[in-house]
Amino acid sequence: MAEQVIYNEDNIRSLDWREHIRLRPGMYIGKLGDGSSYDDGIYVLVKEILDNCIDEHVMGYGKTIDLKITEHRVEVRDYGRGIPLGKVIDCVSKINTGGKYDSRAFQKSVGLNGVGTKAVNALSSYFRVQSYRDGQTKVAEFRQGNLIQDTKIENSSGRNGTLIIFEPDGEVFKNFHFIADYLENMIWNYCFLNAGLIINFNGKKLFSEKGLHDLLSRKTDEESRRYPIIHLKGDDIEIAMTHSNQYGEEYYSFVNGQFTTQGGTHLQAFREAFVKTVRDFYNKNFDATDIRTSVVAAISVRVIEPVFESQTKTKLGSFNVGPDGPSMRAFIGDFIKEKLDNYLHKHPDIADGMLKRIMQSERERKEIAGIKKLANERAKKANLHNKKLRDCRVHFDDMKDERRAETTLFITEGDSASGSITKSRDVQTQAVFSLRGKPLNCFGLTKKVVYENEEFNLLQHALNIEEGLENLRYRRIVIATDADVDGMHIRLLLMTFFLQFFPDLVRNGHLYILETPLFRVRNKKETLYCYSEEEKQQAVAKLGNKPEITRFKGLGEISPDEFGEFINENIRLEPVLLAKDIAIKNLLSFYMGKNTPDRQDFIIERLRFEKDIIAEEIVVEEEE
Repeated sequence: MAEQVIYNEDNIRSLDWREHIRLRPGMYIGKLGDGSSYDDGIYVLVKEILDNCIDEHVMGYGKTIDLKITEHRVEVRDYGRGIPLGKVIDCVSKINTGGKYDSRAFQKSVGLNGVGTKAVNALSSYFRVQSYRDGQTKVAEFRQGNLIQDTKIENSSGRNGTLIIFEPDGEVFKNFHFIADYLENMIWNYCFLNAGLIINFNGKKLFSEKGLHDLLSRKTDEESRRYPIIHLKGDDIEIAMTHSNQYGEEYYSFVNGQFTTQGGTHLQAFREAFVKTVRDFYNKNFDATDIRTSVVAAISVRVIEPVFESQTKTKLGSFNVGPDGPSMRAFIGDFIKEKLDNYLHKHPDIADGMLKRIMQSERERKEIAGIKKLANERAKKANLHNKKLRDCRVHFDDMKDERRAETTLFITEGDSASGSITKSRDVQTQAVFSLRGKPLNCFGLTKKVVYENEEFNLLQHALNIEEGLENLRYRRIVIATDADVDGMHIRLLLMTFFLQFFPDLVRNGHLYILETPLFRVRNKKETLYCYSEEEKQQAVAKLGNKPEITRFKGLGEISPDEFGEFINENIRLEPVLLAKDIAIKNLLSFYMGKNTPDRQDFIIERLRFEKDIIAEEIVVEEEE
């Protein structure tokens, strides 16, 4: 019989605001993380403060934001109206307190519930707020949400505005670090959505003149665009779009300046309206997939009192553009129907370029239709009988599960490596896909190969990305290969597969490289795992007395018990990032195309291997 649990008045607790945030941070900032993912909590903290600055700018106050971020410290200074001095402490430490409840002061704001800044305060080891307003200033300092310094209002010559300084709490964000590329992408988005705004980030001036047109110019290269960027603007709506040579669909959607990474009602309305308008314009019932394949688009809307599906505001749930406004579908549909149709009539060359890309997608779809059907049947049969995929119980497309953000698929090669990970993984959120030998070099090949090649076909089905990222089953796809020549080659081949056929998977921050220790240094009392030669030397110096040193040459050499230490909350992941000025075609051509002296010199110079590995061994597979 189960032991009965006593439930009485002693079980009832009341938490103050900071205790509740620190006990359940995921409710306020999503997943915590260490900064290796673009949506980790430390970036949400920065965003929450910047959102307030942007809201000031949108209301017509302040054209400049100064932002300085060092390894563990963030400083944000805006030049808006400044927090009313008598309410400075309340605005950063009293839940559900803020000016955005008053629609006269803030309209079409990002933050509506008065929580964001309080969450930053509670989750920071140090937090300082200073408001400048009409020749006076007020300062307050906090530690983990507790007030430690409350200064009196003083005279000041500083310009109106607010200064926030905070340091994320290392007790909450274990071993955290900021990745500059993630920060810069976030800041650029603010600039694209607010043409004319200047953000000075660590001494670098970020500024946009053309809004979402500039965003697509940054996200695509001119060579890959099938026609010039279409840029449409209206009241509370802005759209930029083009088609490229890549596979899949790529969208950047925003609501009131918030990057809705998971889309929502506004993005769905755009996708539907785009298909309908194209069909009507060309007077042909194209398949919706053919119309949207290879599209790259950005959409921004501003609505009154938006409803998001979580505090982190990554998915819009509003069905109307305001309490008394039209439906989202009607608002966006009417805009696209009028503006895009007019644009295509006025620019027949662009209309022709769009038509050619749609017809190309139609031909390619029909060419692989038969192969695709057979491949899908093989995949369904294989899933029943083979052991390539050891699945987990929670998936990324399960919006209701609080652990969905932790879902991970490890892609590895060989029975010993996959066996070690399988035995040590968290079966709730971690899955393992085992490769059989080296995958095919698919550079320059068409999507047809994804269905003809058994490994690629099964991997595509395991991820559930055949029709795009909407039903992606894992938040993180982690390439786990040996730290040797063969492992490096497999890594390159897998990255080629994703970049060639599913580039949006990489652009949206889902692809990672697993870092595992190269050395184990131990004595009778302590064991240290080292990820570099430098760490090994430090470990030897620390342990002394000639400790035992083991060099891990492959993942299979690491026992399951040890492997569990490297894929738990201490996991080290290196995100695969694409620089803004890198064209995927050129990138893949350099690494995976025909061998050239420049490419060989580059690889030999940069890849670090054991001293006894001869440089001539570094061979990258020739283009098929």
